[in-house]
Amino acid sequence: MTAEQLRNSILQEAVLGHLVPQDPVDEPASTLLERVRLARESLLKEKKVKVKDIDSAPIQEDERTFELPAQWEFVRLNYVATIARGGSPRPIKEYLTDSPNGYNWIKIGDTEKGGKYINHTKERIKPEGLKKSRLIHKGDFLLTNSMSFGRPYISNIEGCIHDGWLVISPAFGEVFDKDYLYYVLSSPYVKDQFLGKVSGAVVQNLNSDKVATSVIPLPPLAEQKRIVAKLEELLPIVEQYGKAQTELDQLNAALPSRLRQSILQEAISGRLVPQDENETADGLKMQLLQAVNNSPFKKKWNSEPIEEDELPFDIPENWKWIRLGDIVYTQTGLSYSKGDLEKKVPNPIRVLRGGNIQNGAWFTKDDDVMIAPEFVKKDIFLKKNSFITPAVTSLEHLGKTALIREDHNDIVAGGFVLYLMPYDDKNDALMEYLAYFFQSAFYNSFCKTITNKSGQAFWNISREKLLKLPIPLPPLAEQQRIVAKIEELFTQIDKISK
Repeated sequence: MTAEQLRNSILQEAVLGHLVPQDPVDEPASTLLERVRLARESLLKEKKVKVKDIDSAPIQEDERTFELPAQWEFVRLNYVATIARGGSPRPIKEYLTDSPNGYNWIKIGDTEKGGKYINHTKERIKPEGLKKSRLIHKGDFLLTNSMSFGRPYISNIEGCIHDGWLVISPAFGEVFDKDYLYYVLSSPYVKDQFLGKVSGAVVQNLNSDKVATSVIPLPPLAEQKRIVAKLEELLPIVEQYGKAQTELDQLNAALPSRLRQSILQEAISGRLVPQDENETADGLKMQLLQAVNNSPFKKKWNSEPIEEDELPFDIPENWKWIRLGDIVYTQTGLSYSKGDLEKKVPNPIRVLRGGNIQNGAWFTKDDDVMIAPEFVKKDIFLKKNSFITPAVTSLEHLGKTALIREDHNDIVAGGFVLYLMPYDDKNDALMEYLAYFFQSAFYNSFCKTITNKSGQAFWNISREKLLKLPIPLPPLAEQQRIVAKIEELFTQIDKISK
């Protein structure tokens, strides 16, 4: 059970009369209503009110939806109180003021959802605005009647209310303890009534007439106070439970990601699977360096020895460090103009952007850019064992990298996406190992250290600095064991998370 469900359950028990024991000594609610009846008749005789202003329809049998305790009564809200709507002087900007002589301008935005009191406002209005608004006083009871309708509050300040508020005022003597009324109007019992009364296709409204006809369970006044005391004892405990539950939910939501990152760090540090003393990464490193020297794509890359102070963490003795630029070279994605996109053809080429890359994988989207093949060079189609990563992106997406596991002759990456192309594109095991390395928190943090701000919200990654990144290189057989173990553990995490 969530904290909100528990709170609603307690409030429902309160309005059903199950929260505190009844006391036969209490003055029954029927006596309260008799005083109300006499007060109403007196006001009518003295012509201080008109019948239409205090008219209250009898409560029908089908409105008595549960059995009340012996000393309780059902009452229609407008039988014991007046419900009035606020008003908004317009245009409101002309009535706002910084003067301390102005009135507090009470808006729904000045409240907290689930809060009980209104303690301050952000704005004030000029005294002349009072003519088109409604003044309420400290201790008055307010109810939202639009947007987040049906939310009750008690005002701790004097001020003016706009037409999104209703003010509920006792009209015929004390019948409701104000705190009890707050809790009963917060209960599922009353909220369900409100939901059945709202109108409006876009903005739903709960007007004063509809609130006035709501049926409320009325306990003896003394029991109302006991109910309030018990609620104010229990609800803070529920709130603490809710905070603990939220923290637990956040922990549970973050735990799979933290577990994955812990596993990845163990993997790239050589602690995930046992080493075999007969295996070494020496030969693999030499093979990779030879592939660079033999490649026509070497371009300006010159490998430099990795200094001790560059090493981010320890690795096993049979592993080696190698720079990323000794494994891959970079290539820019497709550049195009808006005019190029105007030509429509039956079989266009899909262009991936940074948003197509998430969690080590890439995917297509409905809003992908599509371009005619004549604007695309064949050497930038997605190729097996290459990687794509955003070159210009938001800080959130920086470092997200996806492995291409097969050739595609109808998909390319855009100009703000960087290709990482392997010199040796036949080494599937190494590419799978690198795919997980690129998902590690270590790699993501490194990427954030080699960027420059580009405009207000985007970052450029430095290719030169990226290629200098030291990569922990296990023996080839161990790479395969590492990948198999990661996939086994990630599968288990996925099962636990569901």
